[in-house]
Amino acid sequence: MILENLEFLNPEFFWLLVLLPIAGVWYYNNRKRQTATLRMSSVAGFKKSESFAVKIYPYLIVMRFLALALIIVAMARPRSTDVSSKYSSSNGIDIVIATDVSGSMLARDLKPNRLEALKEVAEQFVKERQNDRIGLILYAAEAYTKTPVTSDKALVASAIQSIEYNNKLQDGTAIGMGLATAVNRLKDSKAKSKIVVLMTDGVNNAGFIEPETAADIAAEYGIKVYTIGIGTTGMAESPYAYAPNGQFIFRMMPVEIDEPLMKSIAKKTDGKYYRATSKNSLKQIYEEINKLETSEVEELKFYNYKELFRPFAIAAFALLLVEILLRRTIFRSFI
Repeated sequence: MILENLEFLNPEFFWLLVLLPIAGVWYYNNRKRQTATLRMSSVAGFKKSESFAVKIYPYLIVMRFLALALIIVAMARPRSTDVSSKYSSSNGIDIVIATDVSGSMLARDLKPNRLEALKEVAEQFVKERQNDRIGLILYAAEAYTKTPVTSDKALVASAIQSIEYNNKLQDGTAIGMGLATAVNRLKDSKAKSKIVVLMTDGVNNAGFIEPETAADIAAEYGIKVYTIGIGTTGMAESPYAYAPNGQFIFRMMPVEIDEPLMKSIAKKTDGKYYRATSKNSLKQIYEEINKLETSEVEELKFYNYKELFRPFAIAAFALLLVEILLRRTIFRSFI
């Protein structure tokens, strides 16, 4: 709305409004001197009758004062400002999110389950990284690129929303494969900083690339890896078998995350290991990573001004014109 962005270029002219009440008091005190009077001993024989013109005559001065007020507002130069910003970054960060999509990610210790909680938090993280390029890697017993590294945040967010567990990927947890695929996406990047956010809720039990080997390769290419272990401590309601209708059967099972491995990967690459035991803690982890990895951003602001004094000036001119015409025609005998 215009009123939300309204400003006055010369607000000092508003001090002139103080003179209007003073002028009003002066006019009120001297109005009798401006009209002729006739002294009579009695008016009992005259019928009191005021015409329409007589009744509205006092409003002429109101029109004049209102016109003066509008002129003062016009002199203050009201205008609306539309500000648009353009961001550019020559030192952005390339980020790959590598997430475990094995069956255990359907465990319900994070609400509604680990995978859905991760999707919601990761999508918000992507939206906040406006000046960086982001890619998405999914892995179970094998890994593949869901989205290559791109600056199209809408594409990445849509890809995250579409993540779901299916049996197209062989079930298992190939942490080394997931990390190696992420490194392959970043190794030729020219960005000032290259980041992998690696998430899992289990232990490495599949794949032909060892996680430690993948971590060494990441370190060689200057890629920093933030590792996140997802799952509560103790027991969690987890899928363990299929029912006849094809749905998962859940039962309480121990949560097993290879934290020493995840810590080692993070240490080798100058990253950091986190443990997400709830959806809220996962959100806090992403917020911390967001603060740790910042880009140098140049903001260019464009201002579009729309002058608004003309309507006030036109309205003041119209009021003054009407007042002058009335005084020189209908109210000529009153002057």
